[in-house]
Order: sequence, then structure tokens, then C-alpha cells
Amino acid sequence: MDESTFHALYERTSTPLFRFLISITQRRDLAEDILQESYCRLLTARLPAMDDRQMHNYLFRVAGNLVRDRWRRSQDELPPANAVEIPAPASHLDWKLVVRQAFDRLKPRERQLLWLAYVEGSSHQEIAESTGLRSGSIRLLLFRARRKMASLIAKSTASDPGMSK
Repeated sequence: MDESTFHALYERTSTPLFRFLISITQRRDLAEDILQESYCRLLTARLPAMDDRQMHNYLFRVAGNLVRDRWRRSQDELPPANAVEIPAPASHLDWKLVVRQAFDRLKPRERQLLWLAYVEGSSHQEIAESTGLRSGSIRLLLFRARRKMASLIAKSTASDPGMSK
């Protein structure tokens, strides 16, 4: 890949990939490291010719694999799972905060799937290619992740009738 082609690819993919990594890792420093490593792996890999969407999926898959590899190597790098209890929201609390808090309480795989589906707008097949999961599993895994997110939101808004509208 020549320099101008790489630069154009980087411009198109770095922001969505970085946001994806931040949402999964919940740590800016770790997301930056994995972003850099993802592009290094892309540049050193001997890949067949790919179109833009295949390159996008390849980068997300590499980044997701790097996140899992880091978490396997060191439990210290895991985001705190359910470490902080979500406080009951006040009626003036913004829904965005409630949704963000619920999203942060999901497992990394659940956050990854929801991000790819609803922020990136990826199809089930594209999500499968980005994660390495079977395409037949994506629908069920997304269903479970959505259900868990809805449950977390319901729990955090249960004590405030004004938020359940």
C-alpha cells in the first residue's frame, strides 16, 4: 500500500475505529495503543486486494482481537465490570447519561456488538467479519445485548417515574 492510499484510508477509518475502541476499552490510553497497533498490523500484513468495506472490517476485526488479547494477558486492563452502582436518576437527568451509564455496564463483547450495529450501521454479516463470530450468531447476540441494555436502563430509571416516559 502506498503512502497516499494509506493516508486516505486512515482519514476515513481512524475516527470511527478510535471511537469504537474507546467504547469497548473505556480507556483512552489503551484505545490509542490499540489503534496504532491495528494500523501497524495492517501495514505489515500481506493482504489480498480489498475494497473499502473489507478494509474497514479487517481493521475492526484486528482491533477487536487486540483488545481481547490485552484483556487475556492482564486482568488489570479489564474495565471495571459493574464496579460502580448507577445512581437513581433525577427527573432532570438527561437520557443520554442514563444510556451511556447502561452501555458502560455491559460486557466488552456486548458493547462491541451494539457499537458495530447501531453506531457503525454494520449488517450482521459485516459484524461477523469484524468480530470473527459466525454470522448466524450475531442476531441472537445482538438480541441479548439489547435486552440487557434495556434492563439496565429500566433499573436505573425505575425509581424516577418522570424518566420512564
